[in-house]
Amino acid sequence: MPNMRNILFVSFIILTLTNTMGQQFPDNSLGKMIHYLEGEQSLLIQTDNGSVLIQVYAPDIFRIRVSRMIFTDDFSYSVVGRRYPCNVVLQELDERLSIRTDSLLLEISTNPVRFTFRTPEGQVINQDDPALGTTWVGEEVTTYKILQDGEHFLGLGEKTGNLDRRGEFHTNWNTDNFSYRTTDDEIYSSFPFYIGVHHGLCYGIYLDNTYRSYFNFGASNDRFSSFGADAGEMDYYFIAGHDIPDVIMEYTWLTGRMPMPPLWALGFQQCRWSYFPDKEVLNTARTFREKKIPLDVIYLDIHYMDAYKVFTWHPTRFPHPENLVGELKNMGVQTTVIIDPGVKVEKGYHAYEDGIARDMFINYPDGKEYTAQVWPGWCHFTDYTKASAREWWGQQFADLVGQGVTGFWNDMNEIASWGEGATPSVVRFDWEGRGASYRQAKNVYGMLMARSTYEGVRSLMNGQRPLVLTRAAFSGAQRYTAIWTGDNFASEEHMMLGCLLVNSLGISGMPFSGTDIGGFAGEASASLFARWLTIGTFTPFFRVHKAYNQNASEPWTYGEEVESIARNYISLRYRLLPYLYSAFYTSHSSGLPVNRALVLEYSGDDQCWDPEFQHQYLFGPGILVAPVESQQRFARVYLPEGQWYDFFTGEKYDGEQRLLTDAPLDKLPVFARGGGFIPMQSVIQSTSQLPSDTLYLHVYYGNAPSFFTYYEDDGISMDYDKSTFITCEFLFDPDSRQIVIGEMSGTYTSKYRHIVLVLHGFDMTQTGWKVDGRPVMTEQTKIDLYSALTENDPLFLGGRKFEQNVQILQIAGFGEKQVIAW
Repeated sequence: MPNMRNILFVSFIILTLTNTMGQQFPDNSLGKMIHYLEGEQSLLIQTDNGSVLIQVYAPDIFRIRVSRMIFTDDFSYSVVGRRYPCNVVLQELDERLSIRTDSLLLEISTNPVRFTFRTPEGQVINQDDPALGTTWVGEEVTTYKILQDGEHFLGLGEKTGNLDRRGEFHTNWNTDNFSYRTTDDEIYSSFPFYIGVHHGLCYGIYLDNTYRSYFNFGASNDRFSSFGADAGEMDYYFIAGHDIPDVIMEYTWLTGRMPMPPLWALGFQQCRWSYFPDKEVLNTARTFREKKIPLDVIYLDIHYMDAYKVFTWHPTRFPHPENLVGELKNMGVQTTVIIDPGVKVEKGYHAYEDGIARDMFINYPDGKEYTAQVWPGWCHFTDYTKASAREWWGQQFADLVGQGVTGFWNDMNEIASWGEGATPSVVRFDWEGRGASYRQAKNVYGMLMARSTYEGVRSLMNGQRPLVLTRAAFSGAQRYTAIWTGDNFASEEHMMLGCLLVNSLGISGMPFSGTDIGGFAGEASASLFARWLTIGTFTPFFRVHKAYNQNASEPWTYGEEVESIARNYISLRYRLLPYLYSAFYTSHSSGLPVNRALVLEYSGDDQCWDPEFQHQYLFGPGILVAPVESQQRFARVYLPEGQWYDFFTGEKYDGEQRLLTDAPLDKLPVFARGGGFIPMQSVIQSTSQLPSDTLYLHVYYGNAPSFFTYYEDDGISMDYDKSTFITCEFLFDPDSRQIVIGEMSGTYTSKYRHIVLVLHGFDMTQTGWKVDGRPVMTEQTKIDLYSALTENDPLFLGGRKFEQNVQILQIAGFGEKQVIAW
């Protein structure tokens, strides 16, 4: 029997749309409520100036849609979370309505219609400005919120400015901004999501609108924060959370989470514009091997192509690409190639001819293909908003995949062309059959190119994982791609800005990100390159890149001191892969970023909001990194609550203090968290090489209990989607004086057969150690986590050692539950 409530709801929508179709309202805000109708976990409100549709997606996620005219069909490229049943109670009180779930209370004033979000106990989380609410000026629509006392704002992804956006104004409009200034606002990607924090409360707002959008966090006013767009619906999701990580997890439930990357994509990557011919590529890779500097990926920029035409190889520079890719693979090096969206207009060129025949390109309203100039000359551009075009684009990679290429670098996808900003607004996109202009499609174009690339190459790679890298992106891009922060410049300011951009991208749901180490444009000094590379060691995406006609930027080109520093830090990155890969699993499973601004875990600590310390971050759960400029030999660092250990010397510090620490070029200020676990392995030259069969589990004594989820799979296939992986919980409990190595869970067989505990900060005179009740002895020794080579190695170039005292405890094989007590 049909549900009468649903029938009434549909009838009400039809009546509402009929009454408002074609009706134009004055340029003002939502007015007085005329009537409302309750639906299934939803409420439709008609006012005398526009309509509101409220949908409860989850107990702590409410969607608010506001329109002056009709509600268009429900469509989003970003949102993949679907509403699920929950307890929703609607009440009508004097001149207001309320919608209550177990986690959130929404109060709706009815004259005029305004929204106040409260905790179940009644505390105000977020509140419309009573006079402004949601307001239109022409097509432009904006929602105004009351600024709360002491409110902080985070997010918006790749935005310059402070980590805390309070007092700032930002615009989302993906822009090809070569060598951008550190104050430029419009650069390559848009993430219209932010988090507000005040009075111990936390919320997120995601504006699902792809037009040019605006966010004002109290810039030049002390009254409101606001968000809006040039056109389209006011369509936002309100997310309530217990804390910042909780909001990020809910937001990434809504917009999706990253797939597990190939393990080799976490290794060191070398790039320049451009390595050519093929002999130079091979010589570069061989030099890394000869110098024992680990390397996993080398990039081919636009000069590998024939006349810069995508999906081609230059006939004389790269006459036998499959041989080149095969030789690199034999050295343990993966090949990544650049692919731009522009398809050259040229008779006889397959991609052009086939694309024209199949109507795969964006066009003008009269049906003529849009044409603009880029590297190959005049080009057409694939319409990634058309499903058939996405599939067509993905299949163009068949030859590259067949030749062994495993990485795909999407560039120039803002869309960039000569004369940036000149793309006519009238250019039309399919938009899944709905139709859209350039104004609506521009911000999402790069994400959809990455999606088309990822879906295509994944279907071609026989169950292997690709690396897709993009310059332009939008919320939801994390489902398909990594991102780098575009064409930066070789300067101290850009190096430090990169830390903020990566941290902000992580807050905004994009955990796999990094910068062009050393700066893309401009010449880096030896000290700047060295410092930047040490910071890059503790960044999710780890790549050096340099522009054409600039000096070479391989580690050995900066002199022996920098070569040694680079070798040591890159080798340390490979030691840390078990820890880092587990952190990526957390991003994959929960959405929490790898690089975590301190405020994610310490939002109640005012020092963590201080701009002086805004560049600091946690790298995974257990390592704190304090970036510092290359000319500084001392750094002011803030350590939050707990106990902390200098990662290289083992010196212990109490938290909640500012610290002046030494920061020579070879020693980035890095600290291990007391109570934390850092699993490590032996040094390898690439991830294609197996480490030794021993997992070294570093445990740092602290006063509070903690746990760590270890994750492992084969690192290359999609079999993890079929649950072919293992997890293992590590627990530290100082009160019960125990370390627990949990039993492995899963079907994969670990590469490690043995486990060695490396104990930091434990009482060196402590006796009575036991494993599962059996007395054992610890060995006191010195370790060096810095040096990659011994003094007997012919490549050893000198430099300091950083030794620290530890205790070593060898326990039984890795896999069974073991309880270590002292």
